[in-house]
Amino acid sequence: MKTKHDVLAHIDDNSGGYKAISRYIGANPELGNKEFLAAAKLTEELERQGFQVERGVLGLETAFIGTYDTGRPGPIAAFLCEYDALPEVGHACGHHMICIMSLAAGAALKSVADATGGIIRIYGTPAEETNGAKVTMAAAGLFDDCDFALMAHPYYKFEKSGSSLAMDAIQFEYFGQTAHAAASPHEGVNALDAVIQLFNAINAMRQQTRPDARIHGIIDNGGTAPNVIPGYASAKFYARSASRPYTNELTEKLKRCAEGAALQTGCTLKWNHYELSYDELRTNETLSDVFTSNLLEAGIPERDITTGVDHGSLDLGNVSLRCPAIHPYVKIVEERYLLHTVEFRDAAMTERALERMIFGAKMLAATAYDVMTNPELLADIKAEFDQQKTT
Repeated sequence: MKTKHDVLAHIDDNSGGYKAISRYIGANPELGNKEFLAAAKLTEELERQGFQVERGVLGLETAFIGTYDTGRPGPIAAFLCEYDALPEVGHACGHHMICIMSLAAGAALKSVADATGGIIRIYGTPAEETNGAKVTMAAAGLFDDCDFALMAHPYYKFEKSGSSLAMDAIQFEYFGQTAHAAASPHEGVNALDAVIQLFNAINAMRQQTRPDARIHGIIDNGGTAPNVIPGYASAKFYARSASRPYTNELTEKLKRCAEGAALQTGCTLKWNHYELSYDELRTNETLSDVFTSNLLEAGIPERDITTGVDHGSLDLGNVSLRCPAIHPYVKIVEERYLLHTVEFRDAAMTERALERMIFGAKMLAATAYDVMTNPELLADIKAEFDQQKTT
C-alpha cells in the first residue's frame, strides 16, 4: 500500500504546474460568478489528473465538481476550491492559492486512492466573497454524503480552524414622493428621512443585542439633489451573529425597525436579501487536530500555531452543518499583511508564497490520507459531528 510519503511526493512532482496555474489565476483576477478563466484552467488540470469533471453545476456557470471514484468502499473526501477575486484589489484574499491547495491535495490523494478505496471530490465553488456557491450547493445536498470536507486559507500566520459568523444581507428600500425642497416641501414624502430613522432605530437597538451580534450598513441611495425631496432611498445591511437562530432574530428586529421608520415618515417599504445568507462555521475539532498534528510533524513549532478565531462570515459555514469540515490558515508571508490589502495581494504572488502554498496542499493531503486510512479516526470525526448537530 502506498504511504503518506507517496502522497506528498505527488505534490512535489507536480508543483511547477500548480504554481503556474496559481500565477495565471492571480494575474487574471475575476469577480464572483465570472471566474471563467480560472474555472477553465482548474477543470483542465482536473481532467489531466484523471478526474471526471461536471461543469456548470446547479446552473452556476463557473461551478464544477471533479470526481474520482475508486469503485471500492471507503470514505468520500471533499476538497473545496475558491477562485474569485475582489473588486479593485484583485486576489488580495489569496483565492488563487486556495483553489490550488485543494486541487493539489485531492489529486495527491487520488494517486493512492485505489489502495484506500472511497471517492474523492474536488468542488469548484464560485463567489465566496459575495453570493457564495457553497450555500447553494449545501442547500441542494451536494455535501450530504461527504465524510469530511477540507480547505485551507493563506494568511500571515498558522492558525487552527476556528469559527465564523452566520450572516444575512438585507436591503431596505423606501418609496415616498418627490417635491421641490424649497417651494413645496410639504407635498413631499421624504424617503431619505425614513432611512435615517432606520439607522437611528438600529443604533438604539444595539444595546439590547448579544455581544456576538454585528450589524453594519450603508446608505446606497440617498437622493439625487439637495433641492429635491428624495422620493426613493435605500440602505444595505449585514446582520451577523455566532449562530443561525440568533441571526434570524436580528434580521426580524431589523425588519421591525424598518417598518417603524416607514410608519413614521409615511413611506412604503420593500426589503430583500441582496446576497445569500451564510450559516456559522462549526469546526470539527477532531479533524482540525489531525491537520495540526501534520503541521507539527512537518516541523512547524507548536508556539507558531495559534488558536482559531472568528474571521467574519464564510460560506463554508453552510457546508460545516452538512458534513465535518475545517478551514485552517497557512502562513505564506513573513510580514503581518492583512487579507484584502494590496500588500497581501502582492506578497501572495511571490515565489516564497507559492512554495508555502505547496506546503499547505501537502498538509491538506496528509490530513485526508490519515482520515481515509484510519476507520477509528473517521468514526471519531463523525461522532463529533453528530454531537454538534444536537447542540
